Amino acid sequence: MTEALQQNIAVVGGGPGGYAAAFLAADLGMKVTLIDREQNPGGVCLYRGCIPSKALLHVAKLIGESRHANNWGIEFGDPRIDVARLRSFKEGVVNKLTGGLGQIAKARKVQYIRGDASFENSNTVRIAKNAGGEDSLTFDRIILATGSRPAVVPSLKLDSQRMLDSTSALDLKDVPDTLLVIGGGYIGLELGTVYAALGSKVSVVEMTGGLLPGADRDLVLPLYKQLEKVFDAILLNTTVTAVKEEASGIRVCFDGKDVKEREKVFDKVLVSVGRKPNSEIPGLDRTQVRVGERGFIQVNKHLQTDDPAIYAIGDVVGEPMLAHKASHEGRTAAEHIAGHKVAFEPNAIPAVVFTDPEIAWTGLTETQAEKDGREIKVAKFPWAASGRAMTVDRTEGLTKLILDPGTERVLGVGIVGAGAGELIAEGTLAIEMAALAKDIALTIHPHPTLSETVMQSAEVFFGTSTDLYRPRR
Repeated sequence: MTEALQQNIAVVGGGPGGYAAAFLAADLGMKVTLIDREQNPGGVCLYRGCIPSKALLHVAKLIGESRHANNWGIEFGDPRIDVARLRSFKEGVVNKLTGGLGQIAKARKVQYIRGDASFENSNTVRIAKNAGGEDSLTFDRIILATGSRPAVVPSLKLDSQRMLDSTSALDLKDVPDTLLVIGGGYIGLELGTVYAALGSKVSVVEMTGGLLPGADRDLVLPLYKQLEKVFDAILLNTTVTAVKEEASGIRVCFDGKDVKEREKVFDKVLVSVGRKPNSEIPGLDRTQVRVGERGFIQVNKHLQTDDPAIYAIGDVVGEPMLAHKASHEGRTAAEHIAGHKVAFEPNAIPAVVFTDPEIAWTGLTETQAEKDGREIKVAKFPWAASGRAMTVDRTEGLTKLILDPGTERVLGVGIVGAGAGELIAEGTLAIEMAALAKDIALTIHPHPTLSETVMQSAEVFFGTSTDLYRPRR
């Protein structure tokens, strides 16, 4: 074993980035200590984010499909929802996954300490343990994976159980008759979808002119049309100026050129206006680590900070704040500490909005290309021409390729439709492998599937689609 592999490694934060880094470091022969507050590794993603929200979104999708089945001559009737059992299902999923990670940590001989870490210097942290007392831990290298938390708008801060953030909304204590979601980003739309399916009258307010700001508008449009049917109201170009608790609920004041009702009372209000990095680590100023203006820890392509002994990964180092990005950064950091020649330089990081329909994109978007003034070619295949989409009665979807006009290389892929999140990985692989449109078109896809739409988009580009009529180039 080389000297590099005999190092003592500390990892602060047990989320998808932190536990991935810790587990791989252990596999590479290092002595690893993982520090986190929770009983087992998992972080926000498993305990209060990705996993519980997707469990509830699955239920919401099932309810939606049962209602949609009336179009096919099948009637299920209104669902009877047992909130306690639904909450138990969600918590059961969380407990299985986090408990499994706890067992994996033991199997890998990763020392797991529950507590909060603060820096004494670049090679020592003091751990305030959950059970009481403190430990001092000296290490050769440390990886900070402290994640992020819901952002708070000072003017919307109200000490009331009727005010929710993404964490408390996932607790699912009850289903309010009316719910206002402040913020039209992916977290707000996903949670709004869940509560609407369970019976809440959901309104969404977004300060910009469209939902999911930054996403391609042609991908958002099918979702917007669906949410118009599901939500009670979608208020664009609108801001919330004040919130006040009353006996009957939360009185919300709106402002905007198109606002018709300046005040309205809601049973509960969910504030979902983004996330803030957890970079305020006690004692960090005793190291050489540099924190940027937006609160993100500054790192190089090896995920190493300005302090050679300290690495940082995941939400705390910048956008996109996605679990799969954090996991890959964690692996890169562990391998770099082990002396491997690695760098975190992805050509594409996929993003998925798990609404119904789902939206997914990877690589360059059309919106970003327009913003950068970059010349591109766009090829689209509407799911209305997909045999598989017709058989599942989900023809609202769209698959698009973003191509370099000179080389015809795939620069980006965008998909909206049922299961878009499962389809986008092919696009990410195409970008990473520098695939051309011709490579996609010549790759035989199974029929009938929704994955065919990726191939068919490339065929549209060449004017050779047999499922659509497009003049040849």
